[in-house]
Amino acid sequence: MLKRAHAFYEGRVQGVGFRFTVAGAARPYNVTGFVRNLRDGRVELVAEGEEKEARAFLGDVSASMAGYIRSEDVSWHDHVGEFDDFSVRFV
Repeated sequence: MLKRAHAFYEGRVQGVGFRFTVAGAARPYNVTGFVRNLRDGRVELVAEGEEKEARAFLGDVSASMAGYIRSEDVSWHDHVGEFDDFSVRFV
């Protein structure tokens, strides 16, 4: 089943290569979407794909950046299909 994950990460998540680590972590997974810094200091991540694939991807993000993440908030939605790839966005 195709799903959309919308996640927000708080902690020391800006200025530590978080977005580029996330983009690298997305490569082996069949997910599309984006990651970007927010002005309030959080990082936003949107990923679409098979739910199992998206959950595994988010698990890798959490594991690889655990030392920087203080909290994460993930919500699940219906797949929209608006992305062609996974990218880093710049505000």
